[in-house]
Amino acid sequence: MPGWSERAPGVSERARAAHEGILRRQSARESAARTYARALPIVPVRARGLTIEGADGRRYLDCLSGAGTLALGHNHPVVLEAIRKVLDSGAPLHVLDLATPVKDAFTTELFRTLPPEFAARARVQFCGPAGTDAVEAAFKLVRAATGRTGMLAFTGAYHGMTAGALEASGGATEVRVARLPYPQDYRCPFGIGGERGAELAARWTESLLDDTKSGVPHPAGMILEPVQGEGGVIPAPDDWMRRMREITAARSIPLIADEVQTGVGRTGAFWAVEHSGITPDVMVLSKAIGGSLPLAVVVYRDDLDVWQPGAHAGTFRGNQLAMAAGTATLAYVRKNGLAERAGTLGSRMLTQLRRLAEELPCIGDVRGRGLMIGVELVDPETPPDTSTGGPRPAAPELAAAVQRECLRRGLIVELGGRRASVVRLLPPLTISDEQATAVLDRLADAVATVARAGLGGPAGHGRGSASGEHAG
Repeated sequence: MPGWSERAPGVSERARAAHEGILRRQSARESAARTYARALPIVPVRARGLTIEGADGRRYLDCLSGAGTLALGHNHPVVLEAIRKVLDSGAPLHVLDLATPVKDAFTTELFRTLPPEFAARARVQFCGPAGTDAVEAAFKLVRAATGRTGMLAFTGAYHGMTAGALEASGGATEVRVARLPYPQDYRCPFGIGGERGAELAARWTESLLDDTKSGVPHPAGMILEPVQGEGGVIPAPDDWMRRMREITAARSIPLIADEVQTGVGRTGAFWAVEHSGITPDVMVLSKAIGGSLPLAVVVYRDDLDVWQPGAHAGTFRGNQLAMAAGTATLAYVRKNGLAERAGTLGSRMLTQLRRLAEELPCIGDVRGRGLMIGVELVDPETPPDTSTGGPRPAAPELAAAVQRECLRRGLIVELGGRRASVVRLLPPLTISDEQATAVLDRLADAVATVARAGLGGPAGHGRGSASGEHAG
């Protein structure tokens, strides 16, 4: 593939032919449901930190990070050491849910990182290896504890790909979940944004719950993301988060915080709920907690622990290598202040991207929290709706073109949001200042190239989301 991405020295035509052959065989053999492989035709063979090297010898800066899984980047030394230590010890690698020293160390470190008020009364259930299974477990938990069945979720949400989790996500087609407005400034559902828009969203929620003719029976729980990732990198206002906590607590509705992508320092706090100071009843955790290996848990308030033995199980809920890697990752993030570092560096990157948006009208909005950043592409040729003062239409083709141009320049980014029009950055928390500058330079050049060339075509006819892999 021609472009700017660096090529490792000494790469032969034979290696490049092998690269193409692997991609052809993948296309011929794998399911049509494959996602990232379609937009990112690379064959990773080596990786360290932010950098991936492909089989064709090209090097890339990886701002996808396993959809947010790699808090410390690829193959961090502390993670590799933790895995080797377990392998060399002769410890069993598969133990179902039996107690082990490895599990005990992981649980101890996990509880050390949780908000103190939550940790003091917490219980943990180890789930199947993907976050979506932890979401399913959370739903089963609150339904068992309350004796109720309905769930509350939000527009734009993404909670996984299994049946119950998908039903609570924004792309659901058959819905048994009541859908609530998630506040945002740029495409506010009420057309006003800001504090007033968030207040209206909260009032709508209260009305739905208190109106005996709303058609929504008293629910078993509410699930929300402190920052919507697949929804387009939309941070929830802290005041609104506090209102949701007040609303649910007053009505004895368990509040489930989905921290699968926002957790382990990603947003500038170890857990994103800490920004607002709320204490949820349930937290769903996966991705980075496994230190790059599959691991998912649901942590919840002890009085909800009404399950019978075996109420939620899974053959691979005792992943010893993931627990060891996760313990090392959690401890490294905590001891080295990487959450605070993510907040500082993320703010600086957002500022620079907003300056770029002032120069390029195809950038409609720049938003995020910490190192969870989104750049929404819009059609610069279509004026905003003058009657509402709303934003320009989303431009999925422009976003896809930017993703391709980034790849040509050796930068891996993801798309998300409505109509897949948001370019997303999820770099590892270990990214250096120099690497952050390189990422922004390559992204800025890709956006400017697309803007000059008009590579996107007419807005509004793009592909669907390239992702859908939030839960692992």
